[in-house]
Amino acid sequence: MAGQHEVTIVRCGTREVTRGEVFLNHHLYGEPDGPFTVDYFFWVVRGGERTILVDTGFDAAVAAARGRTALVDPVAALRELGIDPAGRHDVIVTHAHWDHIGNLPALSGSRILMSRNEYRFWNSAMARRPLFAHFAEESEIAHLAEARRAGRLEFVPSGYSPTPGVTVLEVGGHTPGQLVVLVDTAEGTVLLASDAVHFHEELERDMPFLAVSDLPGTYAGYDTVRELLGQRARHLVTGHDPTTLERFGALPELLGGNAARIG
Repeated sequence: MAGQHEVTIVRCGTREVTRGEVFLNHHLYGEPDGPFTVDYFFWVVRGGERTILVDTGFDAAVAAARGRTALVDPVAALRELGIDPAGRHDVIVTHAHWDHIGNLPALSGSRILMSRNEYRFWNSAMARRPLFAHFAEESEIAHLAEARRAGRLEFVPSGYSPTPGVTVLEVGGHTPGQLVVLVDTAEGTVLLASDAVHFHEELERDMPFLAVSDLPGTYAGYDTVRELLGQRARHLVTGHDPTTLERFGALPELLGGNAARIG
């Protein structure tokens, strides 16, 4: 049916941490610390002959330097999924943290779509403050600027649809221009929340992630996600929840079991 797509969830990495390393001011909740798993994802949306990538995972060398365990190389994963990395695709950048915009140089034929607010922030002096700069890589931000100069990066407003059945909404909070993506599938509308909601517990308990650019905006983003789930979206795909593949059914034959599909 026109406007319906298939969403492939790809887990590219993982990390073992503690709850105190993940949730902002965890000590204020009056509960003990404990182990926690953070998974890393990107998403592929396909409908007809159209392919849209939602983020591009992390660069393996950057991930290793930051102590993450790489499970799948995103560029190799695209090839296994039958997608030519150098082909003409759309790449929706939900936000410009290092674990979401690695590998963009390999997607040299693609159009990059992102929020103007996000781009402006990461090219501002404020982004060089340590608590922001920690979550970005200078070379990757520079590549966004290069793509902009080359005419391959476009700013999109909230509500933009790159194709029927796919809608981009700007919610902010986690970063100044954080985007979420709604995708219509045969199994209902999927809300790719990216890091507007890292974990289901984050949404269920109003427990923001460690990194926020705007705390009230983060809480407001949770409310927006809840409204979308109540009105339109049937499936919530969060940015880093370790239960994601279990929730949607990991495909053992695909990417070593590091992928699931909806639609």
